[in-house]
Amino acid sequence: MPDLVLNDLSLHYEVEGNGPPLVLLAGMLSDNAAWTPLVPLLRDRFTVIRPDNRSTGRTTPKDAPATMDLMVRDVIALMDHLGHARFNVAGHSMGGLMTLELAGLFADRVATATIMASGRVRSPRTTAVFDALLAIRRMPKGEEAWLRALYPWIFGPAFFTDPGNVGAALEAALAYPHAQSAEAMAHQMDAFSKFRPEAGLADITCPTLIFYAAQDVLVPPALAKPGFDGIGNKTEITIENAGHSIIWDAPKDVASRLLDFLSEHSIR
Repeated sequence: MPDLVLNDLSLHYEVEGNGPPLVLLAGMLSDNAAWTPLVPLLRDRFTVIRPDNRSTGRTTPKDAPATMDLMVRDVIALMDHLGHARFNVAGHSMGGLMTLELAGLFADRVATATIMASGRVRSPRTTAVFDALLAIRRMPKGEEAWLRALYPWIFGPAFFTDPGNVGAALEAALAYPHAQSAEAMAHQMDAFSKFRPEAGLADITCPTLIFYAAQDVLVPPALAKPGFDGIGNKTEITIENAGHSIIWDAPKDVASRLLDFLSEHSIR
């Protein structure tokens, strides 16, 4: 798929399907492939657009300036390039924070906002988890070890009931040709640590859907929910059998609820 050449980088993106535009924004350590389980469930009704955030996937160079503000403005540049005056946007984890910024700062462009397993809070534990994962990765033979350490934080308990799931996930991750390097991972973590929202919650006036994952230990719902109290036009849904990686743990449930929401608030 194509790349959009901007001033300081080449932004890679994927486009599939037909219908109103729906932008999907990946979370930390992830690129557009994070949405793989959801895309087949959405593309018959939406034009699904998935950029690789700065420092991830096929967006290059990996050491280009990487701030949350720049990533948000990359999305606007991409929508301008594709000719979409208004669009729906959904983001997972860090992508959810980007979605809130888009909805608040570019209210005339964003028709609906969907937040998945994200929280507008600063958690020292979350920072410690990512710091530990990077340290493990930088150790000898750390490429497999850091992934093994990551999975209990992102997948729900059901994932581990089948012993083959961890092996299959490891095999796929280690074979993925566009995996984020340790250096790019550190670059993105630094950008995330410096993020301070520009948009106020009162600025977010579009219909907003918030997904919580009941088994999320990285961003627990009880910690996340108070951070969305300032959004007036919001719908909140808890997916019971999902961890932080809600897209992979419960793709059919997420897609069904998302499609219902988008149908109720179609772009006119």
